[in-house]
Amino acid sequence: MRRSLGREFRWLWAAFGVSTVGTWLAFNAFPLIAIRVLHAGSPEVSVLAAAGMAVGAAVAVPLGPWVEFRRKRPVMVGMDLVRCAAMLSVPVAYAFDLLTFVQLLIVSIVVAAADIAFRSASGAYLKALVPQEDLLVANGRFESTSWTATMIGPPLGGAAIGLLGPVTTVVADAASYLLSALGIRAIGGGEPRPARRETSRPRAGDLLDGWRYILSHPELRLLFLNSSLVGGLILATEPLLSVLMLGRLGFAPWEYGLAFAAPCAGGLIGSRLSRRLVARYGRRKVVLVAGTLAACWPVGLAFIGPGVAGLVLVMVVELGLITCISVYNPVLATRRLELTATDRVARVLSAWSVTKNATVAALTALWGLLAGLTGPRAAIAIAGVLLLATPLLLPRREGSLEKSSDPAADEPALASVASGDGGPAPARGNTEDPGGSA
Repeated sequence: MRRSLGREFRWLWAAFGVSTVGTWLAFNAFPLIAIRVLHAGSPEVSVLAAAGMAVGAAVAVPLGPWVEFRRKRPVMVGMDLVRCAAMLSVPVAYAFDLLTFVQLLIVSIVVAAADIAFRSASGAYLKALVPQEDLLVANGRFESTSWTATMIGPPLGGAAIGLLGPVTTVVADAASYLLSALGIRAIGGGEPRPARRETSRPRAGDLLDGWRYILSHPELRLLFLNSSLVGGLILATEPLLSVLMLGRLGFAPWEYGLAFAAPCAGGLIGSRLSRRLVARYGRRKVVLVAGTLAACWPVGLAFIGPGVAGLVLVMVVELGLITCISVYNPVLATRRLELTATDRVARVLSAWSVTKNATVAALTALWGLLAGLTGPRAAIAIAGVLLLATPLLLPRREGSLEKSSDPAADEPALASVASGDGGPAPARGNTEDPGGSA
């Protein structure tokens, strides 16, 4: 039977769903605007992709401690409104013929930083809103929603741009953030203010609290390193796949879109299987098997050829990869919340997201240089071979991933935040990501 997680969770889930759909509708909107409207070349587009993520991560570093000691729902609403205003500035400037590349870059930085702050606040809020035994259910629903949006968003966004113009999906994304803010606001009720430490003045050392907490915990440290490397190596090859498939191999744009949209059905399958697999085999086996299998698929992309056979190969590899990732992600997001003390969740999730974004930006730039020396196919193969070693970072000790190490987890479940009861105030990928998915 489908488990009900309450009215408050349904509003949070709805807010996540609408903003995620908006984000995927606007997938690649900025590079497209830069190319078609501003006539930018490859260097500018690369800077837009890498610098926005990297600088946004740097700007977000002080936001973790700032979010930790504030009520989480107002932070989430505020970050949604910031993202809405930033995105709306693009169509307004476009309408008055004032849009510049610098504006696109600034907007991408602001949105990237606000994304990280939103994720850290939403993860902390979710931990207080949902009882510990239901966290995996909640994260599975977020994961399923993410892959549904990934599957339908880009094709609809491409059609909308073709019919209504280049900034159409940017307007839709801005509207989705506004609707998300209204949904979070509709949760209602009170939220206790987090207890502050003896001194309210922030210290320089506070900026590193999230990383210190992660690296001092044996299991979190392994999950953190594995997640950062796997995500970075997979995403670093995406531009190279575009060059290889759309350039040298001659695939049409619709074929390229189909090759990555159709396999997202594996995300729906994996996210639904995740909780059942954990119930049957335990978290340790699920993390080890799903994490290992996910690392095995990408090397197959180095063997893409032209024609139908090449298209089928991409779809099979992506289907296997996405299915494994969608099994793994809810378990990772749940375990991360369980292992993190309630008063450290925002800082830990902020540090995790900052590191992930910085790693993706750095590896994307590095693999671009590598592809210039070796060619895109060889660079994709090197990333795939390196991914085969990442399962060595998964926790293997017997008994790990089975018990929570958060002292608060042994207390009675927190009362609904909406009623203003309970303990310390309230954490994606996935994730824009109430569960803090990878």
